[in-house]
Amino acid sequence: MLTDSGGYQVYSLKGMRKITEEGVKFQSHIDGSKHFFSPENVMDIQRVIGADIIMAFDECTPYPCAYNYARKSMLMTHRWLDRCFVQFNKTQPVYGYSQTLAPIVQGSTFPDLRKESAAYIAGQNAELNAIGGLSVGEPHEDMYSMTELVCNILPKDKPRYLMGVGLPENILESISLGIDMFDCVLPTRNARHGIIYTKNGVLNMKNAKWQEDFNPIDSESTALTSKVHTRAYLRHLFKTEEMLAAQIASLQNLSFFTWLVREARIKIKDGTFFSWKTEMVRKVSQRL
Repeated sequence: MLTDSGGYQVYSLKGMRKITEEGVKFQSHIDGSKHFFSPENVMDIQRVIGADIIMAFDECTPYPCAYNYARKSMLMTHRWLDRCFVQFNKTQPVYGYSQTLAPIVQGSTFPDLRKESAAYIAGQNAELNAIGGLSVGEPHEDMYSMTELVCNILPKDKPRYLMGVGLPENILESISLGIDMFDCVLPTRNARHGIIYTKNGVLNMKNAKWQEDFNPIDSESTALTSKVHTRAYLRHLFKTEEMLAAQIASLQNLSFFTWLVREARIKIKDGTFFSWKTEMVRKVSQRL
């Protein structure tokens, strides 16, 4: 189990939060109640939850972002990281179970800042290193160039985690650059809106073209529900706003993404990853 620190969630509450050296004051978007996150209490919260991997508290800068702001934010994120490690090490005996604290590289899309931050994070000798502040609206080319730059600095014998990336083509390209881990709400969020992913492309199950398509949702899927239910039936569920539609679509998407990364690992081991990746990027980018 991995828990996030709340840095990205606070970022999403722009207009309802105030960032200072001590931490972040923010209001709940649900009831307006006021809260405060600091590196210390974020460590304590994640300790109590008991996750195997917990994330350092950072500031996720928006895109676009002014250079001076990005640098100021990055340096504060580094200082917050130091405080996270102090609190993390202090509380280890209290909870008595092993956890991994993952630091996060920041620096927006500025190469010199990314290099500086990656070097600082690499120097922490953590068991796992994360890359944050990407997949926030920047062009994919910028995301790839920053990822490649950072991966050339972070230790090769430690897992690298690219936060918030979820499109199949983005995952495959990032794996080719040296990324090992991903997280994203995309598989289930898009499923709720009728978007499902297959080995041959993307389907919007709300489209009328599926109304009389009685083929399985995805005959190649590892999800049993995708083999026994038809595309016409899934479209019907979405049109009638049945919750079962989101459940079936979520199972399809989760099974597809699980297959994708497992298959990538097989291709890496047998030496055919790059040719396979090129073909898969073409396939999974298609709208069917």
